[in-house]
Order: sequence, then structure tokens, then C-alpha cells
Amino acid sequence: MVGITCYSSNDLLNWIYKGVALPVSEDENSDFVKGSVMERPKVIYNPKTEKYVMWFHLELKGKGYSAARAAVAVSNKITGPYTYIGSKRINLGQFPYNMPENIRNLNFNLQDFEKWWTPEWYKAVENGLFIKKDLNGGQMSRDMTLYVDDDGKAYHIYASEENLTLHIAELTDDFLNHTGKYVRVAPAGHNEAPTIFKRNGVYWMITSGCTGWDPNEARMFSSKSIWGPWKQHPNPCRGNKSEITFGGQGTFIQKIEGKEDAYLFMADIWRPKNPIDGRYAWLPIQFENDVPFIEWIDEWNFDFFN
Repeated sequence: MVGITCYSSNDLLNWIYKGVALPVSEDENSDFVKGSVMERPKVIYNPKTEKYVMWFHLELKGKGYSAARAAVAVSNKITGPYTYIGSKRINLGQFPYNMPENIRNLNFNLQDFEKWWTPEWYKAVENGLFIKKDLNGGQMSRDMTLYVDDDGKAYHIYASEENLTLHIAELTDDFLNHTGKYVRVAPAGHNEAPTIFKRNGVYWMITSGCTGWDPNEARMFSSKSIWGPWKQHPNPCRGNKSEITFGGQGTFIQKIEGKEDAYLFMADIWRPKNPIDGRYAWLPIQFENDVPFIEWIDEWNFDFFN
């Protein structure tokens, strides 16, 4: 059976295979079939509906990476089976909450910007070139994560605008849709692989650059509000191979339950020539003057946080 699988662990070290939580559809007319691309699934629990909600990045079979859709599924149990609801582009017809009116009113002719990576093109992207392009069809959603705040509000954070700008979008109370309220983070900054956590009232987001399957230098941003403004910080990684995030790319930040002030930076180590042999690097997040940093540690356990 092909699909999104589930494993469980009591200690984050020893794992038990629980099966395929969300199998692909056998209906060739479905957008979620064998041969479609499924990436970065995340699951959150909704206490109001008592449902587990999964979102993931979906690309259509045989279409490369042109679809850039967000897909959603729901289950009564965390292990599944999940019921696939569908996929879509996001926030159709909606401008970002933090896009000023004068920028919204700018008119762009895409034919004037067929040559990418020029200073003029970057400025146009910063001013919403791709927001305007996708306004009527919905915004792109690729690398993504989910975040549930202290007040129970849930957010979908994803790379959009041809992977050039991050979006933070509010989910509806049932976590199955978007409210239409969203902001842009680091417009034209070329970020993907967003990860996020909150500590002492400050939101921290660690991302990566866009270099395909090759690792690159991590970026870090902070804000006192989920809606921004977001301030960029230097690379949070320190030491040998810090310029390539120790060979990995962030996928999630897990708060360690039962430990005070303990956060785990979880990274994928891609092996594109044999993707099934991909590995992981999980490292404790440390703090200096309340600013996060990450160092490579060959071996460690949860006593590190004592």
C-alpha cells in the first residue's frame, strides 16, 4: 500500500511502524493517486471537533512541481485511517493582511518580467508580482508546517510565490480551511522549509534557502506577533558545517513534553539519488541571551535539558 505512513515512539529513539495512515486513491481521476508527490505532512489535533487534521504539500501526477497545492485529510485517530478531503491553492482572491493599499493597487505586466533574477524583477516580486499573478487562482503552497498557538488558533505556514516568499495563513476553527487572513514573511527572500516555535512570548522561525536537494545555510526570524513584523537574525547554526545546516534542512521544531524549556530542531538529510535512504538530524536548540542557536552534537539524550 502506498501513501503517508505513521510511526510511534515513547522516547523518540525507538519507533514502531503503525501502518499507512493515508493511502493514495485508486481512482485515477483523483488528484491524490500513486505517482502524485506528497511532501511534509503535518498533523494537529482539534479539541473542538475531536479530530486529527493532516495538511501536506501535494503535486499532481505527471505535472512536476507546477500545481503547488495544499491538501487536507481528517481522522478520528492519530494513526488513521485518514479521510482525504481534497487539495487546492490557497486564499483565492485575498490580498495579504500586511500588504499596504498602495502596493495592492500596483499593476504589473508579467511580460515585462520574463527575465528573472534582475534587480527590477526582485523589486516587482517584493511588491507582489506573484501575489497578483495568482490572485484569482489561489496562492502557491509548497514546503509547509502547521502551528497551534496558545489560544488554540492554528496556522498554515508555507513557501509561496514561486518559493520566493513565506506565507502565514490562519486556519478556520475546524482546521480544515483557511479564513482568508494571511501575511507575507521576507518577501522575495527565497525561503522554504519553515519551522516555528514560541518561547517567552517570542515566535522564532527557522527556514532554509532554496537550493533544490542540496543543503544550505539556515535563516532565522523572530516576532512578538504571529502576524509580524518579522526580524531576520544571523544563521542559528554554529560550528563545523553550520553553513550547510550540518547537511540537513529543517522540517519541524518539537517542544519536548515533560522538560522545561526544551525544543528539538528536526531536519531531513536528503539523498536524492536514493530518496528512500534519506536520513534525519535531530538536535537540541540552545539559547544565548534568549536567542536560539544550534550546534552539532554526535550523541546526546534528554539529560541534556536537565
